[in-house]
Amino acid sequence: MAVIHPPDLPFHVLAFFLIAIPFGLIGAVAGHLIMGLDLTLLSLFGLVVLSGIVVNDSLILIDFINRAIRGGKLIEEAVELSGKVRFRPVILTSVTTIAGLMPLMLERNFQAQFLIPMAVSITFGLLVTTVLTLLLVPALYMIIKDLTGFSAMLLGRA
Repeated sequence: MAVIHPPDLPFHVLAFFLIAIPFGLIGAVAGHLIMGLDLTLLSLFGLVVLSGIVVNDSLILIDFINRAIRGGKLIEEAVELSGKVRFRPVILTSVTTIAGLMPLMLERNFQAQFLIPMAVSITFGLLVTTVLTLLLVPALYMIIKDLTGFSAMLLGRA
């Protein structure tokens, strides 16, 4: 029987993977406004796809940070190194997805009109969340590290 080990970080650290999803929603709604489209059911399906991509991008950064810390790096060094080393994979994931959806999003024939709202949700959501993922995830990691250290210090003195 396999032994399941708990994650290395407490739940509140793991939960901030989801912080970029609302920004993806903002990007998707803005994209619909820019393109002059209504939100449809397929727009919502696009948001589900977008959520998966955003969580994956965040996971790439967090996993690298955790591995670097386990390898002996200081937390600050690990966060800085994750931004440098994992920048290209995160950008390439987003750029290739956007480039793949661009022809569908710009298509004007009648059959494509059904899928265009989904492409708009994913494309514009990725434009917003890629930048925010690269900026917010490392920053939030450091903020949560500082808050947990501060709360441990308060509880230690109490």
